[in-house]
Amino acid sequence: MSPSPGGPLLLGVRHHGPGSARAVRAALDAARPAAVLIEGPPEGDGLLALAADPGMRPPVALLAHAADDPGRAAFWPLADFSPEWVAIRWAQRAGVPVRFMDLPAAHSLAAAEPGADQADPGAVRVDPLAVLAETAGYDDPERWWEDVVEHRGAGGAGSAGEEALGAFEALGEAMGALREAYGDGGHHRDLVREAYMRQRMRAARREFGDAYAVVCGAWHVPALRAKTTVAADKALLSGLPKVKVETTWVPWTHRRLARAGGYGAGITSPGWYAHLFEARDRPVERWLTKVAGLLRAEDRQVSSAHVIEAVRLAETLAVMRGRPLPGLTETLEAVRAVMCDGSDIPLALIEDRLVVGDVLGEVPDTAPVVPLQRDLTRQQRSLRLKAEAQDRELELDLRKDTDAAKSLLLHRLRLLGIGWGTPAASRGSTGTFRETWRLRWEPELSVRVAEAGIWGTTVLAAATAKAEADAAGAEELGEVTALAERCLLAGLSEALPAVLRALADRAALDTDVARLAKALPALARSLRYGDVRGTDATALGTVAAGLAERICVALPPACAAGLDADAAAELRGHVDGVHGAVALLADTDEGLRERWSAVLRTLAGRDTVPGVIRGRAARLLLDDGRLPAEETARLMGLALSPATPPADAAGWIEGFAGGSSGGGTLLVHDDRLLGLIDTWLVGVPERAFTDVLPLLRRTFGAYESGVRRSLGELVRRGPGGPAAAVPGLAPAGFGPELDPVRADAVVGLVRMLLAG
Repeated sequence: MSPSPGGPLLLGVRHHGPGSARAVRAALDAARPAAVLIEGPPEGDGLLALAADPGMRPPVALLAHAADDPGRAAFWPLADFSPEWVAIRWAQRAGVPVRFMDLPAAHSLAAAEPGADQADPGAVRVDPLAVLAETAGYDDPERWWEDVVEHRGAGGAGSAGEEALGAFEALGEAMGALREAYGDGGHHRDLVREAYMRQRMRAARREFGDAYAVVCGAWHVPALRAKTTVAADKALLSGLPKVKVETTWVPWTHRRLARAGGYGAGITSPGWYAHLFEARDRPVERWLTKVAGLLRAEDRQVSSAHVIEAVRLAETLAVMRGRPLPGLTETLEAVRAVMCDGSDIPLALIEDRLVVGDVLGEVPDTAPVVPLQRDLTRQQRSLRLKAEAQDRELELDLRKDTDAAKSLLLHRLRLLGIGWGTPAASRGSTGTFRETWRLRWEPELSVRVAEAGIWGTTVLAAATAKAEADAAGAEELGEVTALAERCLLAGLSEALPAVLRALADRAALDTDVARLAKALPALARSLRYGDVRGTDATALGTVAAGLAERICVALPPACAAGLDADAAAELRGHVDGVHGAVALLADTDEGLRERWSAVLRTLAGRDTVPGVIRGRAARLLLDDGRLPAEETARLMGLALSPATPPADAAGWIEGFAGGSSGGGTLLVHDDRLLGLIDTWLVGVPERAFTDVLPLLRRTFGAYESGVRRSLGELVRRGPGGPAAAVPGLAPAGFGPELDPVRADAVVGLVRMLLAG
């Protein structure tokens, strides 16, 4: 059967509907049109030939972006079960022309500003499926569409041509009635698109007569059948803004076809629809077999008997509800009851993995891409880093050349804003030569690659140029220190001079000691990473040392300037950060450690410094062996004397014994310090106790349960009580000094742990 003499063959479809796709194929087989027009941007016409390439595996998407602003982009996704894709492949196999017919992306992207696609005042956007479903007595549009369209031919060899043509005719009439009843929705963009489609149809008529077919969204069919004048359509299209556009094919995923992902033409169950399209016979049995395989892979006991029983239950539910075949609802209910023991937990896994799915398409190498994408693809293959749609963890050992190269690539991409990998906490080791990444490739990253292409043609060149530009534009010291760290992690040695110049300039002008103290740890870490990765960071060390010197001079006055509780707590954190940074920098400058210790002694002994900072300084000195135990006890005694306000004394305790520095263990092992705190605490007046209780609770509540239990036992027995009352402690108590013999015995084990 050829197209109707009264006009072209109009096939109104639901995007990504497997029933529509089967019907399109049957209708085209029956009509044998001389050409096929498809809803999509005409800029993609030159890329249609790639659909026949063996390397093209849907789901894929046609990507169009503005040439001067790659971030302004749009996608036209297509899956195996998309009617448009089926029409493209049919035309290629039949050897007939196939072209896109929608409004050019040059216009739609130029108008892609906030509010550009808003409806006219008072307009109502009608959901045609919801209206038709409600008219048919369905409360769920998806269920109605499954029954009347998606299940047509799902259990057999496919819809016959005459039946498919009749179905399209009926659907077109239904859409015409809806548009007559509700109007066109009042959306100017739809009117403009339809005017352009009619122009493309006129051009096709001049070339092929009426012997061509149109595959478009069913909503547009009445507008394409309408008798309009060329002048009216030209008036709608006149004065449209325009930009230069570049197009290509990019991989897509089933998950991004889902409506839950924010895709306007999305569907709720792309994995299920893909199965319906692929399963030519017995779709329910085949689906439940897939479900059983997934559950077995998750160590659930599922046998063939479970599959048989689930099929029976799904079919029974469909009969009871008057449905032609079990739909997704009946199938999942049967799975929950038979295979999941009524639990929604394994059912959620099935919905995620099979109903939606993480299938990632592939695009052939011959597809046009920006040079940066070509370099990225080359490195992905060289390093065997395959882009995948599902999350996966990647453990790297930076002592291995290949792993180090993977790390550099991922860090460079992050610097370019291409978040393929996210750093994660390494398991089983804290060594600096280990890295853990969580990888997940999202289709939108193709746009990020196109955007980053303005910086260079290779990942290395682009990351270097981006780092230099970021350094020049950074306004705060912290931004530049973080950038320096990222440059070292990414191995961008050519960008470091520009970053270090910006760092030195901003450090010289910044007089805020808090910002200086916040910046130093990042520089120290950068030096450490530089050592691990073999990066020359000598210049960075010079800047870091100068920054540390300025902090040593400026910190004591800043801590004595009448700080409130929040500011004091913030500076206490900066003291910790600087202390750790000095420990790293002191490997090349031993004098720095001495100067920093002098700063800590000043802070610990100055009455005008807030208690939380004095206590922290004393604790850091004690841990470094630079404050004798007797002096520590003296400072604590002064801080906890009756003349000290209770809140300040509680702050001193928090600074000294709080945090993750093992303060609880120290008190367990030093009766004198614990006794001083105990004596002070029992002497706090009742009214003041309620004020200091939150601080004390925060301090002691952070200890491990075993430490809290031991402290409680020590306090219960009181000063001079028998040590045997404390579980796990020797009757003789604790030795006053370190036992070198016992300490040496664990040195080998500690070294092994640190190395691993």
